[in-house]
Amino acid sequence: MPDQQRADARRNYARVLAAAEEEVATHGAGASLEQIARVAGVGSATVRRHFPTRRALLEAVSHQRVATLCARADELTRADDSRSALLDWLGDVVAYCVTARGLAEALAYDGDVHKNNCSAALEEAAGPLLRRAAQDDAVSDEITIEDLITFSVGIALATEHYPDPPAQADRLLHLAIAGLSPQP
Repeated sequence: MPDQQRADARRNYARVLAAAEEEVATHGAGASLEQIARVAGVGSATVRRHFPTRRALLEAVSHQRVATLCARADELTRADDSRSALLDWLGDVVAYCVTARGLAEALAYDGDVHKNNCSAALEEAAGPLLRRAAQDDAVSDEITIEDLITFSVGIALATEHYPDPPAQADRLLHLAIAGLSPQP
């Protein structure tokens, strides 16, 4: 939001964002824009003026969570074990996507990666983690951060209707990391 906006526009933005955070937490990514407007005490045109697309709204709602995941990636780049660091970060991404309604949808690629600010921020932040793990031969050098984000989003979306989504997501993540073959 530009600083040169009028004071009332800044207040409306803050009210809409607060209402959106509440509604997305309750109803997920499909939260009603009209309900967000009602809760914020503004017209639906005001919501659409500040957030012209649902993705823009979800990205704004998810901004702090994405910033936390970026900071975690930075912190883990200093870990001794590059594979464990990458897998810890991936576990954090999956856990956040499962517990923070709307985050998985905010991270999902929609065919235009450059317009997805949440995923772009995570790609930039976690790139060093993945490069280091690949240099250490701890992961395949064919894996991309985009793959890991897509994988995380897939697990979150696939488990959201389970009785215990975090437990099921964690199980699937560990199953995928271990692979399907029994360990010798």
